[in-house]
Amino acid sequence: MQTMKCETISAKTYVKRRFPILDWIPKYKPSWLLQDTLAGITVGLTAIPQGIAYGVVAGLGPEYGLYSAFMGCFIYVIFGSCKNITIGPTAIMALIVQPLVMNYGADIAVLICFLKGCIIALFSIFHLGFLLDFISLPVITGFTSAAAINIAASQFKSLLGIPGRSEDLIRALTSIFKDYDKMNVYDIILGTSTLIGLVILKNVRGKRTGSTREKIGWTIGLTRNALAVIVGAVAAYIFHVYNMEPFRLTGSMDAGLPPLSLPPFSTNFNNNTYHFLEMTKNMGSTLFTIPIISTIEHIAIAKAFAMGKTLDATQEMLALGMCNIFGSFVRSMPVTGSFTRTAVNYASGVRTTLGGIFTGGLVLLATGFLSNAFKFIPKATLAGIIICAMYYMLDFETYRLLWHAKKMDFFTMMITLLSCVFLGLEIGIGIGVALNLAILLYFVARPSVQISVNQIDGCTSIHVTPEEAVTFPAAENLRVNIMRLTEENLGNAILDCKNLKRIDVTVAKNIKLLSHDLKLRGQQLTFVNCTTEVNSVLNTFAPELSNSFKDSRESNSPADEP
Repeated sequence: MQTMKCETISAKTYVKRRFPILDWIPKYKPSWLLQDTLAGITVGLTAIPQGIAYGVVAGLGPEYGLYSAFMGCFIYVIFGSCKNITIGPTAIMALIVQPLVMNYGADIAVLICFLKGCIIALFSIFHLGFLLDFISLPVITGFTSAAAINIAASQFKSLLGIPGRSEDLIRALTSIFKDYDKMNVYDIILGTSTLIGLVILKNVRGKRTGSTREKIGWTIGLTRNALAVIVGAVAAYIFHVYNMEPFRLTGSMDAGLPPLSLPPFSTNFNNNTYHFLEMTKNMGSTLFTIPIISTIEHIAIAKAFAMGKTLDATQEMLALGMCNIFGSFVRSMPVTGSFTRTAVNYASGVRTTLGGIFTGGLVLLATGFLSNAFKFIPKATLAGIIICAMYYMLDFETYRLLWHAKKMDFFTMMITLLSCVFLGLEIGIGIGVALNLAILLYFVARPSVQISVNQIDGCTSIHVTPEEAVTFPAAENLRVNIMRLTEENLGNAILDCKNLKRIDVTVAKNIKLLSHDLKLRGQQLTFVNCTTEVNSVLNTFAPELSNSFKDSRESNSPADEP
């Protein structure tokens, strides 16, 4: 009976862990509803202009950005464990899928959203989140900075009123110099004014709980993107009334709500039909890199806004996977946690993930009833919004800290950044991870070793103390160095194992060879401070060394540093 009760409690706890809404909804207080509502609406006013902008960045219609901005909000309410997180389209996700959209159409973005969700959900089920630990802060910083630079560069032409688009910094600059005669002075004025206005509004002082003036300043700062879009659209509409179109406009978008349907497992684009296997093959490495990059982005944001609470990374991965899977049924592009909208959610005082209901609801209302108004949004306005947002993605404080803390990490970040800018995001992050692993393996193969030369009973001994774990890549190097030191100082060797919690058989074999080689030269190898596990491995692999183990007190004496 007791066992059955324990199993019931365990099952109930597991269900609550996987469906966090079951844990907080019974404790929900009516007084929280107003805060969640206000926070959700405030985030929605940020999500609408950003969604439109990121739909354009991805090469999709602006409506796709809105399709991507509501379903994730609804699903995260059920599966999400961090109240501040807001799921939706992001600049990095848009930039990654943009080449696929250009070559194979919008359906491939929706399919990769579905497949990405499945992959991330599987990662969470099999608890594979630890693999993300191999991607370091310098690599992540370099990647996000490069993505911000390329995304901003892709909007330079729109900001200057030049037709067409560019995918990265080099092509954008080349295209501007080539087509400088096509610049539109009205777009330049509008885009530059948008940039300046957004920077000014971002720095308006205000508090959510301060005086009326401070509350107004806080509201203006949070809704600055929506204000920029409204001002640009109103200006364009006024000119339209007088049969004037000085700005290049976003253009018409599909009216109404997205169709509820299965993800497209085949598509037709430019008179070519692609079936499921062909579509997945055409995705190439993006099919594997986009789940990883998306998860890194999401987990990093979740950690930043966990506010001291324990973060269940497995649950967050499951939530992200489900948001993408369900999103693909409403024509969503790949989504992940948004730092900007999460920061707005936190600043707005959200109490639970229920705020996402109001964010998603506001986006749905805009999609269903305001689609005709969106066609008047100038491209220069969206370009200004995107460029401003990308500037604030450049983490100058982290650059400074990396430079002062460790130059190697700074150069790793710079190599990742430059590789991502000039070779592409996927190749760039691959180079960054490979460089990081190479550095890690180098220090594994060359662990720090403390060496002292002692005089014991008139005999010289070389006291060697590895300062960290010694594993098989370092085994041969350790043997060679001890052989060299004993030859130079003509003494016996003492290997102090106090820092070795464990060794592998490759290390044991090299220690056995070391002992044998020293004996041929008339020298002796002695072990001190060995743990039970080290003793066990050495006694099993090299039982003839059992007489070489000594208590550390037998080998202690004043040391002369060489």
